[in-house]
Amino acid sequence: MPIDITLPFTPVRIAAMTVSDTRTLADDRSGDALVARLAEAGHILAARAIVRDDVPALIAQLNEWIDDREIDCIISTGGTGVTGRDVTPEAFVAVWDKEIPGFGELFRWLSFATIGTSTVQSRATAGVARGTYLFALPGSTGAVRDGWDGILATQLDSRHRPCNFVELMPRLRER
Repeated sequence: MPIDITLPFTPVRIAAMTVSDTRTLADDRSGDALVARLAEAGHILAARAIVRDDVPALIAQLNEWIDDREIDCIISTGGTGVTGRDVTPEAFVAVWDKEIPGFGELFRWLSFATIGTSTVQSRATAGVARGTYLFALPGSTGAVRDGWDGILATQLDSRHRPCNFVELMPRLRER
């Protein structure tokens, strides 16, 4: 997809959330991969947290960041599978105003190239909540690579044509 280098780049203020009962900042490989990619792209790491696989805890962290005007976008890793502890999509649905169904569809399509039919176990999802973008990726570094490199790197680049998420940000709170 084309990047129009004649246009100015607008950095996005991104909060990175790892959803896990076991990871710490010392061993959060998927979170580290996400943070490295967004920084390399020129975006701003606005916040980072590890939140346990618990719907109320996830909703509380999401709401805190959604209400923070210094955060434009939240990207999570982990908790998108089908086991009993995987509850990230349920927390996202509880807070968002609108779903972005194409994100999960495209993520699974891209992921199929690297992990085959195992991609059907992913419930990667996205939406908008009170003017903030929310993207939920699975918790592997490969999933971060597929989601960031294949979708978010361009959609969060203000120079991407024919359109991108950044140019819509001023209008997300319209009624």
